[in-house]
Amino acid sequence: MAKGPSYNVPYRRRREGKTDYHRRKKLLISGLPRLVARKTNKHIIAQIVEASIEGDRVLASAHSSELRKKFGWLGSLKNLPAAYLTGLLCGYRALKRNVKKAILDIGLQTPSKGARVFAVMKGCIDAGIEIPHGEEILPSEERIEGRHISDYASMLSSTPEVYSKRFSEYISRGLRPENIVEHFSAVKKKIETKFRE
Repeated sequence: MAKGPSYNVPYRRRREGKTDYHRRKKLLISGLPRLVARKTNKHIIAQIVEASIEGDRVLASAHSSELRKKFGWLGSLKNLPAAYLTGLLCGYRALKRNVKKAILDIGLQTPSKGARVFAVMKGCIDAGIEIPHGEEILPSEERIEGRHISDYASMLSSTPEVYSKRFSEYISRGLRPENIVEHFSAVKKKIETKFRE
């Protein structure tokens, strides 16, 4: 005869919606460092994390706010091009710490084709980190370099009041959204040059 309640209270981080312990266990069993890709309302964060008994240890990290401070990025800090550049920056830093392979950890985010977390992964891969993935999940090169933003800005340019409202942040920083592809290429080159010196 059973005695007492049979209900198990989930771990605190599961209750708070922060950790999926089943997925985390599978990632840890791989034995590889994790590329932890997260997006907030304003930024993109990328970290290469190694698990240990004492707790997770961050080997390399990059935050999209660094793009503006150190490399002169004038676009949004949370869009697809910024996600790719943040991943690229994290990838180069990981290589300096002798990390050659990693596995993607997207946390509780539902995976969808071309998402920003996969742009972060693409940046890391282009830096030289080996991460298992399927090519079909990655965003296209046109979206990574911001061509969709440029095309949308060109479409809205015929209605100046909507254009200035939608792209007020870009304009206030001195970047015309139609030129984001060229600006992306310039910032990417700065990052590559810094780490190839």
